[in-house]
Amino acid sequence: MVKIILGVEGMMCGMCEAHMNDAVRNHFKVKMVSASHKNNSVEIIAENDISRDELEKVVEQTGYKLVSYDSEPYEKKKGFLFF
Repeated sequence: MVKIILGVEGMMCGMCEAHMNDAVRNHFKVKMVSASHKNNSVEIIAENDISRDELEKVVEQTGYKLVSYDSEPYEKKKGFLFF
């Protein structure tokens, strides 16, 4: 699995976040996507890496600007067991 963090300019509110989340979900097979207008970021967890070029097209189609892209391996966090 991979964790992708995008820097995105132009999101102003919660509706912008929802718009960005929906765009990513509709174009790519992802496990999780979470946009934040306060942090100007979109965090994506996916099985396979998604190229910067592909993501940039989707971000720009939604009316925002991709300013940074970072991809790193992701491991699911293991929870604590309580007995």
